[in-house]
Amino acid sequence: MTQLSPESERIRSYLITQANKLSIPDLVAKVRTDCQPLREAGAAVPGSQFNTRPAEGEWSAAEVWTHVLEMSEHGARSIRGILDSGTLPERTSDQISGETRGFATSDEYWAAYTAIREPLYERVLQASGNEHLDVKMIHPMFGDFSWREWLLFMRIHDLDHTRQLQAIQAAVGS
Repeated sequence: MTQLSPESERIRSYLITQANKLSIPDLVAKVRTDCQPLREAGAAVPGSQFNTRPAEGEWSAAEVWTHVLEMSEHGARSIRGILDSGTLPERTSDQISGETRGFATSDEYWAAYTAIREPLYERVLQASGNEHLDVKMIHPMFGDFSWREWLLFMRIHDLDHTRQLQAIQAAVGS
């Protein structure tokens, strides 16, 4: 693992401690509940501005949402693979691709998000919590995580992009 910044190390320490302290039902409830603001933040971006970049070098709400979906798909696929067979997941770059899914509204992105997340939550709720904890998912900024820790990382990731969507809404107006 590469040398982490103090901020990355602080976040990593929180994720590891909390993910391993919480029961599986509590972990799922925390991620599910705490990611709800993502829906409101996306919905606050005016539909006419959803594909507009607020400034040069910044991302549109559609690009941010697409990235959230890509990371959710990666997390869901990887966690299921670990739980089901101990399969080592592919690495992620966790970078916004600049692509979009072509949805016209945040509600459509939210529907796609829940279609990814809810089956993941249901699968995780079937786990005992100690399956294949030696198989690690690697994040380029935060290092390696067990599937439990990555699930909680998905919360941090979504909250970060919630703030990004709020900034986009502030920049493009209502």
